Amino acid sequence: MKIESYEFGRIKIDDKDYVKDVIIFPEEVKLWQREESHSVGLDDIKEVVNKKPNILIFGTGYSGLMEVPKKLQEYLEGLGIKVIIKPTKDASEVYNQLLENEKEGVIAMLHLTC
Repeated sequence: MKIESYEFGRIKIDDKDYVKDVIIFPEEVKLWQREESHSVGLDDIKEVVNKKPNILIFGTGYSGLMEVPKKLQEYLEGLGIKVIIKPTKDASEVYNQLLENEKEGVIAMLHLTC
């Protein structure tokens, strides 16, 4: 799953355009809707945690306004998951770079607006 392009409100992954927030798993892309629009909670990441990634990348939006609370970061790190949090454009670039080396162990959760 390679990110081909990202702009405010739109991302292209493996030749398919998405206009809603996404979770990129090694085998598929799913739409992502959080309980709170601009904050990530434990319920929002359950499916990802069950996949046991080595690295979880959060794209916090075009301007980086989505919040990943410190308690959530600590929880993930306590499970042995490395957490990377960046505005979505930067997160997309990091995802593509890591994908070259990690393959199965990288998941990205990307907010496309804000």
